[in-house]
Amino acid sequence: MNNFFKALGFFSVLTLGILSVSNAKTDEAKRVEALEKLTKTIAVVEKYYVDDINFTQIVDKTISGLMSNLDAHSSFLDDKAFKDLQIQTSGEFGGLGIQVGIKDGALTVIAPIDDTPAYRAGIKSGDVILRIDGESTIGITIDEAVNKMRGKPKTPITITIVRKGEKKPFDIQIIRDLIKTESVIAKQIPSEEMLYLRVSNFDQHVTQKAKEFINKNKNAKGIILDLRNNPGGLLNQAVGLTNLFVDKGNIVSQKGKTKGEDEVFKADPSKKVTNLPLCVLVNGGSASASEIVSGALQDLKRGVVVGENTFGKGSVQVIMPINEKEGLRLTVAKYYLPSGRTIQAVGVKPDVVVYPGKVPGDDENFSIKESDLKLHLENELGKIENKNTKDEEKDEKSIITDKQIYEDIQLKTAIDAIKIIIAKG
Repeated sequence: MNNFFKALGFFSVLTLGILSVSNAKTDEAKRVEALEKLTKTIAVVEKYYVDDINFTQIVDKTISGLMSNLDAHSSFLDDKAFKDLQIQTSGEFGGLGIQVGIKDGALTVIAPIDDTPAYRAGIKSGDVILRIDGESTIGITIDEAVNKMRGKPKTPITITIVRKGEKKPFDIQIIRDLIKTESVIAKQIPSEEMLYLRVSNFDQHVTQKAKEFINKNKNAKGIILDLRNNPGGLLNQAVGLTNLFVDKGNIVSQKGKTKGEDEVFKADPSKKVTNLPLCVLVNGGSASASEIVSGALQDLKRGVVVGENTFGKGSVQVIMPINEKEGLRLTVAKYYLPSGRTIQAVGVKPDVVVYPGKVPGDDENFSIKESDLKLHLENELGKIENKNTKDEEKDEKSIITDKQIYEDIQLKTAIDAIKIIIAKG
C-alpha cells in the first residue's frame, strides 16, 4: 500500500510538472500568436490605408491607442509631449491655466488655476469641454487636449462647455497667457484671529512656503487650509505638507503590481510645526495630492474636512523613457490613505458637507464691523485724494474681511468648525 501511495505521489508530481511545462508552452504560444496578429495588422494598415502614413507613425499610433485604452491617465509621450511634461511643474508655462482629466469618458475640468486666463473667464471645476476651437473632444487623450489648449501668449482660443445646470452648451473665448503659479498664499482673518492658507497646486515649493507662513503666525487661534480646486502635483509635497501638522502614523501608501512599486510614507516627528486646530476645505476640483492631504488629516483625526466630495484620482503614474525623446506615462500603483481606504474613483467625503454659495441672511441688514468700515473709509479717502498706495493693495491681499467670509459659506463653516474645536478644548 505504501508503495502504491509513493507511486501515486510520483505520478502526481510528474503530472503537475508536465502540466506546468504545457501551460508555459501554451502561454508562450499565445504571446507569439498575439504578436503575429499585431504585426499583420500593422502590415495591412501600411499597405492599404487610404492616406500616406509611414511605419513609424503607425507604431506611434499603435502605442498611443494601447496606452489610452489602459486607463484615463496612462499615455504615450511623443517628442512634443515629453518636452511639455518637463515644464508642467516648473511654475511657469504658456496656456490657459486649467487642469483637465477624463471622467466618465469626457474631457472634464478638474480645476482652473487661481488668477489665470481660465479662472478669470469663469471656467469651473466639473465643466465638460465638448469642443476646442470647434473640434470635438470625443475620444481625445489628455495630452492631445493639453497640446491643443497650449499656445503662444496673447492668442485666442474658444472652448465649448457643457455645465451642470445649463440648458445647452456654450462657448467661452479665452486669451492664452504665460502662466505663473503662486502655489501658496497666506492671509489673516483678523476678526477671528485665524490663519488662512490657500494651496492652489503642489509644486516643489509648497511645504517650505507653508512652513514659513505657519511659523510667522504662531499666535493664530487656528488654521484653515484651502485645497479647493487644487488639481494636485508632487507626491513628496503632499506628504511634506501633511507632516507639518502630524508627528506620527502613515500619511499615505502606494501599492502596485510589483513589490518595487509598494511604498509607505510615514510622518517624521521632527517635521511637525504646529498643534493649532485645523480645518481643510475641499470640493470636486480637489484631486490627487489634495486628496492625499485632506484624506490623511481626516484619517489621522488631525483636521476637520469641510466642503464637497473630492474628484477621486488616487492612482500613481510614472514616466518611463523608451528613448531619449519619447516615453510612457504609466499607471503603476494606487494610493491608500492611513485607514487603508482608496481614493480612486471614490474621493474623500468631507466630515461636514457644504455646497458653495453665500451665507443665508439679509445682505441689506448685514452689519459691517469696525475693522471693515475703517478699511472701506480709507479706500474711499484714497480715491478722493488720488492716493491708491501700495500699502492699501497689500492689505487687500493679506487679509480676509467679514464681507468676504459671508460670501463664502464653506469658509464660514470652516471658521465655525475651528471655533467648536477650540471651545471643546
